[in-house]
Amino acid sequence: MGRAFNLAAALVLLTAPGFAGAGDTAPLLSEAHSALERGDGIAAEIALKKAQDAGASRPQIAAPMGEALIIQNNLVGARKWLGEGRFAANDAGYGWRMLGMLERFSGNLAAAEEAYQRAAAMAPDDPLVWSDIGRLRFSQGDQVGAVGAANKALLADPDNPRALELRAQMLREQAGWEAALPLYERALLRAPKDIDLLAGYAGTLGEAGRMRDMLTVTRSMIALNAKDPRAWFYQAVLAARAGNVDLARSLLDHTRSRFDGMPAGLLLRGALELEAGNANVAVSLLDGLIQRQPANSTAQLLLARALYEAGDTRGLLGRFAGLAGRPDASSYLLALMARTLEEQGDRAGAAQYLDRLAKAAPAPVMPVAEHGSDDVAGAVRRLIAGGNFAAANLAAVNYAKQRPGMFEALSLAGDTSLAQSQSLPALDYYRRAMAVRFPDRMLLRSVEALERSGRGSQVPAVVVGYLGAWPSSRLAARLAAGHAAYAGDWAHSRLLLETIVLRTGTRDARVMADLSLAQTESGDPEMALVSAERAALLLPNSGFAAQAWGLALVGLNAEPDAARALLTKARRIDGDNPRIAAALKGLGK
Repeated sequence: MGRAFNLAAALVLLTAPGFAGAGDTAPLLSEAHSALERGDGIAAEIALKKAQDAGASRPQIAAPMGEALIIQNNLVGARKWLGEGRFAANDAGYGWRMLGMLERFSGNLAAAEEAYQRAAAMAPDDPLVWSDIGRLRFSQGDQVGAVGAANKALLADPDNPRALELRAQMLREQAGWEAALPLYERALLRAPKDIDLLAGYAGTLGEAGRMRDMLTVTRSMIALNAKDPRAWFYQAVLAARAGNVDLARSLLDHTRSRFDGMPAGLLLRGALELEAGNANVAVSLLDGLIQRQPANSTAQLLLARALYEAGDTRGLLGRFAGLAGRPDASSYLLALMARTLEEQGDRAGAAQYLDRLAKAAPAPVMPVAEHGSDDVAGAVRRLIAGGNFAAANLAAVNYAKQRPGMFEALSLAGDTSLAQSQSLPALDYYRRAMAVRFPDRMLLRSVEALERSGRGSQVPAVVVGYLGAWPSSRLAARLAAGHAAYAGDWAHSRLLLETIVLRTGTRDARVMADLSLAQTESGDPEMALVSAERAALLLPNSGFAAQAWGLALVGLNAEPDAARALLTKARRIDGDNPRIAAALKGLGK
């Protein structure tokens, strides 16, 4: 847990004239605090009991005993020591902070706030107090307040490991994974064997794409504590990303089921069971995850695939018809629904999805679907789904006023303002939300708001900046590739699209068609033909794939009749454009 403990002051107090048992208790108290620094609550409890037997008073050992029991997850026992609020004078700030932590872990957030405020009043320069206040505010949805508390902690001690850890955790979502790494590295200089810091560092390295470094850190974690499940979990993730399903499942066994009830664990196990051919098991795992996180799009798509692989046609069509009917439905889900209906003999039903796939129009910005939510955000989304945009906007704006530091409230107010064509207010809400978190969906919304407000010239810089912070963002890479193409920088557009293909494969027809066009325009029609043929194989009835294929043939000066037929098909499906018109004119039509 860690705490600001003035050991020298404590030893002076303990050895003061007339202090009962001072000669016996000082070493024992020092031993207890050393154990707490190591995270060994049992050893600390034993040393503190010995100190009490040697004459230490109850107020003297209340705070460290409370921490020792919290470390052991004995919250009932910790309350017996902390609940009275009777702490030695030099431990008062520490004691109230421990009580705040106990209340936070017990779910008593109002009581936790009160205890932390008392701790801050008694120890205003303690970075650990402000770090804990930051975590409390974050759990209450006040992310802006949490950032402020984290900054106060760092002002008090710029190298405090816990303060650096908290700020790094927030910075990951605010400015990107790469931005958080230096803070973890600074913290590890002070506490190189801190297993929590190492775990956060490893996870952040993985998200930043530095897999080799992540593996090195997980090995250090195992060397320090082979029983810590996080290192094994991260290694299982690495194995899964490498396609080694058997190794990933074996590594997960080392976690002793510690992640089985957590969203990340359910998602990984579901994906692994699906890849191993156990579709029914995957359905069970992923269904449980979606019950808890209905807006988890990755889990939704994996569940759809699992239902398909399990042969549960009724379940797939029944559960996903609504999501597939949304204008922002993913191409993967559309293709899966079309394939299922075709296999059922419903060609007309499949055609509706295939037509949407063929056009591949850009998905509109829409509020996240969260069915069954009973909170304010859920109520607002239901109003939007019902077409009552004015009422939704009023409710969302009021919600943002009540929770001005909450990302979800600010982003929702931006969504409803955008739906009301109020682009400038939407942009303001999005900017405030992005000061806390900046996920892909917020990038898409901010781009939409900028363009609608007449500030489209700012979009390329926003996209490039986002891609620099989140280099693994597929959305940002796609947007950046599009802007590069629009500016005539086909070489850069090609590089970005080839990076996407390298990371995610050749399963996205639109990416392959765009790559083909970039390859044609950058003087490589041979590779353009390969990419276009792959796009057409994925979506044989799409206009954009036909256009890419036709233009590649034109670039090769090959098969003019086939090129003419493909470009004519593309014009019939998607309409005319200058590139098709010029190519057909060159072909003599």
